[in-house]
Amino acid sequence: MPFDYTLDFATVDFRQHPELYRVGRGEQGVLLVQPYKAEILPHWRFKDAAAATASSAAIWGLFEAYLKAEDFVGADMARKFLQMGFTRARRYANHAGGKKYAGPVPDDKKGQSGAHGRAELPRTAAPDPDKVAAAEIFGRRWDAAKTHPEYLRQKEAFMARYGK
Repeated sequence: MPFDYTLDFATVDFRQHPELYRVGRGEQGVLLVQPYKAEILPHWRFKDAAAATASSAAIWGLFEAYLKAEDFVGADMARKFLQMGFTRARRYANHAGGKKYAGPVPDDKKGQSGAHGRAELPRTAAPDPDKVAAAEIFGRRWDAAKTHPEYLRQKEAFMARYGK
C-alpha cells in the first residue's frame, strides 16, 4: 500500500500505533514517522567516508536493536535512513550543493520525493569523491538491511497482520 501522507504526523506515535504505518516505497515517510525520526536522525551524517562509517554503524545498531525488540516499524525506518544516506550522498556527489531539480517543490508535494514536473539540473563533470565513498558505505549497509533474514521475516509478518 502507498505511504499515507494524510496522517497527523505531529501527534501520531507509531511505536504505540504500528497499524497506522505503511512501508510505502523507498524512503517514503523517513522524515515524518515519530518517535523513530527523533531516535535515528541525530546519527545520520554523510559528509565524507568517516562520517558515513560512524553514522551507518550507529544506524545499523539501532536497526538490530529494533529487530531484537520485534519493532518492525523502527527497523524499517532505520533501513530507510540507510537508504537515504546512500541516495543523498549520491545526490551531493552528482549535483553541486545537492540540488537535483530546478525550482521549488510544489506546495501540494512537500514531504514527497520526486521531480514533480521539475527539470533535473545538470550533473557535475566529476563526482565528489568524498560523497561517492559515503554513498558506497551507506549502500553496503542498506543492502545488508533490506536482505537481512530477520528484517524480511518481520516485514512479511507486518504485511500479513496489517495488510500494508
